[in-house]
Amino acid sequence: MEAATTTEAASGSQQKGEEASLADVEGAQASPRQEAGSPTPQHLPPIEEYPKIWLPRALRQTYIRKVGDTVNLLIPFQGKPKPRATWTHDGCALDTSRVSVRNGEQDSILFIREAQRSDSGRYQLHVQLGGLEATATIDILVIEPPGPPQSIKLVDVWGSNAALQWTPPQDTGNTALLGYTVQKADTKSGLWFTVLERYHRTSCIVSDLIVGNSYAFRVFAENQCGLSDTAPITADLAHIQKAATVYKTKGFAQRDFSEAPKFTQPLADCTTVTGYDTQLFCCVRASPRPKIIWLKNKMDIQGNPKYRALSHLGICSLEIRKPGPFDGGIYTCKAVNALGEASVDCRVDVKEPPASLTMTRFCS
Repeated sequence: MEAATTTEAASGSQQKGEEASLADVEGAQASPRQEAGSPTPQHLPPIEEYPKIWLPRALRQTYIRKVGDTVNLLIPFQGKPKPRATWTHDGCALDTSRVSVRNGEQDSILFIREAQRSDSGRYQLHVQLGGLEATATIDILVIEPPGPPQSIKLVDVWGSNAALQWTPPQDTGNTALLGYTVQKADTKSGLWFTVLERYHRTSCIVSDLIVGNSYAFRVFAENQCGLSDTAPITADLAHIQKAATVYKTKGFAQRDFSEAPKFTQPLADCTTVTGYDTQLFCCVRASPRPKIIWLKNKMDIQGNPKYRALSHLGICSLEIRKPGPFDGGIYTCKAVNALGEASVDCRVDVKEPPASLTMTRFCS
């Protein structure tokens, strides 16, 4: 703590004058030539310690309290003999109905049970001893939450943005505003979300709004006590419309997939054994779907029960059921459609089974 004595030059000169006058009085008392009938001088107690005030560090700057808080200030001082301590509020005497003071031997206590905004101001502690005086000054500021902004309106809406404007509150809570808090809420959920905090201007643009939603906005004022108790809400909703889009269809050129038959996988020559079923495979591509014709040695075998012909998704197969020695030859697969035809050939050889295989079949 630091001594907050304010013994000015005038006080110093006054002290010297008093010391001189005190010496004169003592000299007059010692002189036998004192005139009869003159007033007897009053003796002052000797000053052992000059008055000083030790102001706590926390009180050297503005002491801020909220409305309803307790103010309890203890200010130490020194001086012997006991000095006289008095308080003033803005240069006037204290209101004893609200403020109470207790003076001790070495300190003075200023107490306010429930602080009000009217208790704000400059408080001074005067410590007097003889003709000397020490003074300490304490600035007390009692604040409360600010009032809400007076109004808020929706100025404009474009794209996914909304422009807002509002007017400052009439009551700032006895202190400067720290800014404004802007919130938004969509009509679907009704939940409020903070967009801006401690924003200092009275107009703003809220961006990144969701297309298809409708929004309401509100604004709080904020000071050292916090946000205002209420906030005005925009009377109009911000409807975020979808941008009108015109889809222009381009002319679609129908592709012609027609093509003449073409074999992508030819028939393969094979050798089989008498009595064992054999299958021939090939693949053809054509549009429209071609007609498949199977030939043996250039003779049509359609409808012959010995053969079974299948065609599915361009895969053509021919099953030769239990071929005999006379079923060998040149087999041809022909594909025909309106655009043309194509064919593939293969050789099929039918051999007698080995003797051991013949015996096995005979025994079974």
